[in-house]
Amino acid sequence: MLRIFVVGPMETNCYILYNPHKNQGLIIDPGAEGSRLIRFIREKKISIKYIINTHGHPDHIGANRLIKDYTNAPILIHESDAPMLLKSNSLIPFISPQESSSPPADLHLRDSDLIECAGMELKVLHTPGHTPGGMSLVAGDSIFTGDTLFMGSVGRTDLPGGSQEVLLKSIRRILSLSEELIVYPGHGPSTSVGQELRTNPFII
Repeated sequence: MLRIFVVGPMETNCYILYNPHKNQGLIIDPGAEGSRLIRFIREKKISIKYIINTHGHPDHIGANRLIKDYTNAPILIHESDAPMLLKSNSLIPFISPQESSSPPADLHLRDSDLIECAGMELKVLHTPGHTPGGMSLVAGDSIFTGDTLFMGSVGRTDLPGGSQEVLLKSIRRILSLSEELIVYPGHGPSTSVGQELRTNPFII
C-alpha cells in the first residue's frame, strides 16, 4: 500500500510504502512533520525497514532524525548526495522549524541497486541534474522521481550541483520506460510517463 503525505512549507511529497500483511514498509523523503509521520507509522503498526532520500535537499531530509530515532531504520541515499545530509543541517531549521538535523547516511546507493522490503522491490535509477546524486526509484508500476520530473515541469538546476544538460539526460532515461508507469514526484500531483511524454512543455 502507498500513503502520501504533503509535508512542510515547501509541500514536499513524503511516501510511505508498506505491506499491511507483513506490517513492514519504508519511507521515502521524510522532509518535515516527523511527528505526524510517526503517528501514522504507529497507528498502522508498520515496522519501517528503510528511510530513503531521493536527494539531499533540506525539504526532503528534514524529518530523517525523528524517523530514525523512532524506527532505528537506516538512512539510504545515493553516494553522490550523501555529503549533503550533513551540509544541509544548518538549513533544515529555517525550512522546517520543528526539525533539527539529519544523521549521516547508513548506506550509499548506486545506479541499479535493488532495495527489497516486505515482498516489494525498488530499483535505483541514478537521475542527476537537480543534484549530483538525485535518484528515482522504480517499484512495480510506479516510479518515485524526487525533484527530477514533475507533472508538466522538471526540476530546477540553478542550485549548487545542478545541471540542465544532465537533468534532461536523466529525464530522457525516465521517459524511455513504460508509458504506463505512474510518476510520483517530490512535489505536486502524480502523473504518468506517457502523459509527460505527450504534454510536458519542458521536454516536448
